[in-house]
Amino acid sequence: MLTVLAGGVGAARFLEGVVQVVPPATVTAVVNTGDDFVLHGLVISPDLDIVTCTLADLIDREQGWGIAGDTDECMQWLGRLGGPTWFKLGDRDLALHIRRTALLSEGESLTAIADQFCQALGVAVKLLPMSDDPAPTHILTPVGEMHFEEYFVRRRAQDRVTGVRLHAAGRALPSPDALAACAEAEAILIAPSNPVVSVGPIVSLPGMREAIRSARVPVVAVSPIVGGAAIKGPAAPLMQAMGMEVSALGVARAYADLIDGIVIDQVDADLAPAIAALGLQVAVTDTIMRGPAEKAHLAAVTLALADQVRQARHGPAPDANPGAG
Repeated sequence: MLTVLAGGVGAARFLEGVVQVVPPATVTAVVNTGDDFVLHGLVISPDLDIVTCTLADLIDREQGWGIAGDTDECMQWLGRLGGPTWFKLGDRDLALHIRRTALLSEGESLTAIADQFCQALGVAVKLLPMSDDPAPTHILTPVGEMHFEEYFVRRRAQDRVTGVRLHAAGRALPSPDALAACAEAEAILIAPSNPVVSVGPIVSLPGMREAIRSARVPVVAVSPIVGGAAIKGPAAPLMQAMGMEVSALGVARAYADLIDGIVIDQVDADLAPAIAALGLQVAVTDTIMRGPAEKAHLAAVTLALADQVRQARHGPAPDANPGAG
């Protein structure tokens, strides 16, 4: 089994590449739920929904979120009635949130609901919320503390970030299934997601780092920073606020206690020696996922690096593909 730690858009695209290289049923993604929040009385799980709808080939690819061809009649009426409309929800998209909220009120776990949605939408990859507990990520700014989605969507990431508070609702625990996905993995990949607010909430859950380390399998990350900038989203100001260098080297340093290797973009090839000096193996390739071929190539390079790590430890394996078992 191959386990991928995943955020939203970048992770979803990376997973589209992974499932071209290995059978989808052998892949498990542990997905960030730090972005989850309640709006209009509905529980919204942005990263879970992006990954689910992308793998179901329902995503609005121009936006990277929402459902292709969706309408917004309900949102227009909500605005007319005085409701908040800063977080746009399409009519079909709303069905996910309505159903999720109803099932949670009936006592179902977020993990069980994610599985139900995957089955209903034909997604073979196993998608696991990082936690069944509320674990919101809050952003600290000069104008106050706010939920990540308010900072990112409502205020368009314009506020200066002074800090990040993970698991702001209290002590969240990783789901048993998420811990098992790490313990039982043949390799663990960290998708090209924001290291602060996408991957950070996952690996900061109590026991999660220990589960990854104790698995004793190759752990390989893909840098979401290319040429000193994020491909998408507010990674740069968030990394700066956390004292991290905004570069592939900064990402490698942030993950150094967890990973064995990292894939970086060819424009950052000059950083490879400094990353290697951290004790990490490095692969240099084109990491920009423009289409299906580029996604598959990045996944293949990442899996090959995981296999190199395995061979360096144990010698060649009978089956060199870490996701094929």
